[in-house]
Parts: sequence; C-alpha cells; structure tokens
Amino acid sequence: MKIEVLGAGCPKCKKTGKNVKKAVKQLGIKAEVVEVFDMAEVVSRGVTETPAVMIDGELKIAGRIPEVEEIVKLLSKYGD
Repeated sequence: MKIEVLGAGCPKCKKTGKNVKKAVKQLGIKAEVVEVFDMAEVVSRGVTETPAVMIDGELKIAGRIPEVEEIVKLLSKYGD
C-alpha cells in the first residue's frame, strides 16, 4: 500500500503526515508513506485543497487534518 500526504509542507501538512505514520504504526501494516510537498506535483494530481491524503493513487481526504482514529478506520478497510 502506498499512502501519500500532499501539500505545501506547512505545519498542517506535516501534522497530517505524522498522523498517517501513527495510524500505520498502530495498525502494524506494511505501507509506504510518502510526503509530496512539490505544489506542481500536487496540482498535477488534481488536488485543490491541502493537506490531502491519497491511498494507492486515490484521493481519500482533502482540505483538513484527519485524526489518527479516522486514518486507522480508513486504512483498516484496505488491509495490507
């Protein structure tokens, strides 16, 4: 599973990245967590609100910082 955190590298985006990593650790799953802070790349993917979270190329969350519990619920649907 590949999880991408997209944004400008602002504190909100970094907090989102930390929450994603906490959720992955909590679930004990294998996942590649990548932070994409190049705005040209973010825009090229059609993301208009940041921070955003993509799982396996699919946009799941945009425009807010998700709580760890929300990410855990989202990831638990995917398994590993």
